Amino acid sequence: MSNGLEGVIAAETILSDVDGERGRLILAGHDVEELALRSSYAEVCALFLGGTAAEAAAALARGRALGFERLSKVGDALEAADGMDALRAAAAHLPSAAPALEVTGALATLAASWARRQSGHKPLAPDTSLAHADDYLRMVRGDAPAEKARALDAYLVTVIDHGMNASTFTARVIASTGSDLVSSVVGAIGALKGPLHGGAPGPVLDMLDAIGEPARAEAWLEAEVTSGRRLMGMGHRIYRVRDPRAAVLERALERLESSGLRSGRLALARAVERSAEGVLAKKHPDRALKANVEFYTAVLLDAVGLPRTLFSPTFAVGRAAGWCAHVAEQRAHGRLIRPASRYVGKMPG
Repeated sequence: MSNGLEGVIAAETILSDVDGERGRLILAGHDVEELALRSSYAEVCALFLGGTAAEAAAALARGRALGFERLSKVGDALEAADGMDALRAAAAHLPSAAPALEVTGALATLAASWARRQSGHKPLAPDTSLAHADDYLRMVRGDAPAEKARALDAYLVTVIDHGMNASTFTARVIASTGSDLVSSVVGAIGALKGPLHGGAPGPVLDMLDAIGEPARAEAWLEAEVTSGRRLMGMGHRIYRVRDPRAAVLERALERLESSGLRSGRLALARAVERSAEGVLAKKHPDRALKANVEFYTAVLLDAVGLPRTLFSPTFAVGRAAGWCAHVAEQRAHGRLIRPASRYVGKMPG
């Protein structure tokens, strides 16, 4: 028996491959570094779901418009204090027959509208002439500086898919029953909300704020480890080396800073990462605990101007196209997912 289904092959896929030993992530036949720093989200959506980049961009735009149209039908969903609760409840009101990229686009509008309400502002209608990342950033902030939108676009591509993770598996299980796409996406959002899957980017910033400057990093981190607390953004279930997505987002931050948008957080993050590796190596010499995607996610999303409360919903905004592609693949090639269990309870006398 495999605890947590680790090592069990649940499906064959052409969408992504995670090589934890080598620290390599392949997305639809391309290294993540190649796609994230050179391709738009719409272009990668086309790789995952078919059609041209222009067709994908148009479908995402229709989806953002759909999301805005549905705001009057979501009741009090967007009043939830937690962004993932709000996104899950609001997404459930999307038409069950909506096409994949329209569902993907709608999530961006729903997440942005929740963030606007949380900050005391009215939701902004989408501008369907804009690229997806640009419009998402504009709907949250009110503006979308080009270099910040470019960095956000790189993030959305980086997290579009990552093998058979918990939320993707959830989406495929639901799809395997013959249920609709929206139900699969809503279930996936629920799985992504869990702190063991997608919920730690915000606390990375809390850690960096608490440390404050590179000189304080080692002592602060050692105190955390000695107290039995986890270092946020370090370690991954699959990767035994540094998460390749961390490297991609670090490079996106370099590019952002080279455009003149310097915050000081990148230098601090690098210093904290180096110190954390050393502290963890001393504490756990038999485990390779390196930076994961959440470490630089926090720094990048903060740099582009998204509030910390929107970090996990933004993960869902990027991952949605991957979920939809897995649903399509499950429908085309899979069967009802029904693993066995082993009964270990009492037997009747």
